[in-house]
Amino acid sequence: MNITGIIFQTLGGLGLFILGMKMMTDGLQATAGQKIRRILEAISSNRVMGCATGAGVTAIVQSSSATTVMLIGFVSAGIMTFEQSVGVIIGANIGTTITGQMIAFNLSKIALPAITLGVGLKYFSTKRSYRYIGDIILGFGLLFYGMTVMKMGLSPIKSDPQFIEFFTTFNTETIGGILLCVFMGTVLTVAVQSSSATVGLTMTLAASGLLTFPTALALVLGENIGTTVTAQLSTLGSNNSAAHRTANAHTIFNVAGVGIILVIFPWFVDIVEIITLKLGAGAVTHTANGEYVNIARYIANGHTLFNVINAIVFLIFIPTLVKLTILVSPKPSKRKERYKLPVFDSGFIDSPIGALAMVKGEIIKNLEFVQMNMQKVSTCLVVRDDDILGERDAVEEHLDNCQKIIIQYLTTIYQGEVNEPEALEISEMMRIANNIERLGDAMENVSKIMERIYDNKFVFTDTAKKDLLLISEQVNQFLTLIVSEFHHKQPDFYQKALANEDRIDQMREEMRFQHIERLRQGQCQVDIGVFFISLITNYEKMGDCCFNIATGVDRII
Repeated sequence: MNITGIIFQTLGGLGLFILGMKMMTDGLQATAGQKIRRILEAISSNRVMGCATGAGVTAIVQSSSATTVMLIGFVSAGIMTFEQSVGVIIGANIGTTITGQMIAFNLSKIALPAITLGVGLKYFSTKRSYRYIGDIILGFGLLFYGMTVMKMGLSPIKSDPQFIEFFTTFNTETIGGILLCVFMGTVLTVAVQSSSATVGLTMTLAASGLLTFPTALALVLGENIGTTVTAQLSTLGSNNSAAHRTANAHTIFNVAGVGIILVIFPWFVDIVEIITLKLGAGAVTHTANGEYVNIARYIANGHTLFNVINAIVFLIFIPTLVKLTILVSPKPSKRKERYKLPVFDSGFIDSPIGALAMVKGEIIKNLEFVQMNMQKVSTCLVVRDDDILGERDAVEEHLDNCQKIIIQYLTTIYQGEVNEPEALEISEMMRIANNIERLGDAMENVSKIMERIYDNKFVFTDTAKKDLLLISEQVNQFLTLIVSEFHHKQPDFYQKALANEDRIDQMREEMRFQHIERLRQGQCQVDIGVFFISLITNYEKMGDCCFNIATGVDRII
């Protein structure tokens, strides 16, 4: 017996399975990404709806890890609260069992036709949408072909005494044996970074007769713990306490759930067998052509039942789960840095939905920073404040640095696998980031002009002061509208934005005309008049930037 050949064939089959899962998940995310994002953004605080949403989204993307990483991006961006994410995480664990159920149907006969069709669509189609469908079909085919290759690789060792002796060390006759199986399932999933792949491998080993059903079920429990590592890795290096809480909630939920099932493990095995038999499956010990043909269905049902029981228990005790997670997670910093630059985690690059959510959160923070400083600068239109005027260089440098970091991260996302809506979103976010920086430039100009006015002891007329305050307040209202749209979509947002832009342009024209009238009547001086025109021009530029931002927001929100 060629041991090397067996190892390479089995690992090669596992590699094909993982590649298929990755391609299928990427294709599904690319096809349904925007819908998934909107679904997650619209989640309410209702824990049952959150659970149902998590199950549905994960069933679509075929990966609980992908869903959890998306959630971490949303929570980090402030788009979703940590409490809202917990219900979705609970549902995600149910949704991920769909993969196991699909594998249990043993569709290996259509693997090669699926690969043929998938390659045709992926590499020979001119439309992106067809190429993404090709990814899904090709991934599906590779997944089942990988299962076939693994079975072929393991077939020579089914009757080998040494291998049989090795696999019998994984038994569930003792507590220690059960814990060893759970530990091995965890380690294997941590190494492979896909619980679906390790569940598939477990099914293959069990179908070959190398694992008993109870042993396979104990391994699956460990695989549910191992899958939480992906979310933990995505938070490495992050200072965002909400992101850590989301990843920790996923881990606590799975570890505690496994602990509950281990207490009743023998009864749980019996319950799975009874339910599966009642659903019409043959006996778990039934063999055909040397394989246990029904055991995969039993494992899939055990995986699903475990996660359903776990979800029911923790939906009742969500407040306790939230409190425990907060207790073991890093505490949020009470000290807020005014000039804190955006920090993006590289772990989100493979999840464009989560990555773009984080960018969106930073853009919102940037806009709020601009609005706060614009309001402060506008107070100097009436009263000199050297502290505010003296901050302009620091504010401008901060906005420039934010723009560079955001553009760089968006470029990195774009260099990966993104679909057409995501490419459009990246383009619009770049445009928004550039216009926020231009807002900062105009704000800096206002600060410089006001400092020159005060240094030269020029004084505006009451009418001029009133005009400046009116146009500055109109720009402030425009910014408030945009920030509000980022948080809650408004059906008539674009019309409101267009009305604000027209109003600011109209105010500039009216104020210029009235200023010329004051000059003709000798009510103001030429020197101060030049500064006045420059100020309203800069506020009008701010209005233009706001409108550019608003059009981008309207396209992507």
